Amino acid sequence: MSRIQFFFEDVTYKIVNPIKTRRWIEALVREEGFELNLVNYIFCSDEYLLQMNREYLDHDYYTDIITFDNSEDESQIEGDIFISLDRVFDNAAAEGVKGDEELRRVLAHGVLHLCGYNDHSDEEKAQMRTKENYYLQQFK
Repeated sequence: MSRIQFFFEDVTYKIVNPIKTRRWIEALVREEGFELNLVNYIFCSDEYLLQMNREYLDHDYYTDIITFDNSEDESQIEGDIFISLDRVFDNAAAEGVKGDEELRRVLAHGVLHLCGYNDHSDEEKAQMRTKENYYLQQFK
């Protein structure tokens, strides 16, 4: 069994290059200095993720990603990453980028959260974007 799993809740989608994508995520985790235990990506709709945002985070707004860190060891990465494909593809259109590229950005974003990066302040957001851009370049 792969340490990176892809699940689909209420959407249908096919990951482009799933093997390459898994290897890319594994390399990101290694480069950040962690050991990969298990990451579950759960792809869903806006409505599904909105309900999770309300239930678990007490937030009443749409988002593209929610990350749950399940690791018990600080050196290991383990978590569940929920991604709204509706939001990702809407954001891609708004930014003028391909949907698959925006999805890779969000895949990296979730794992970077598991690696300890945050995006609350402007400085943290800038650091997160720099990391995302770096790892996006690694995929190509």
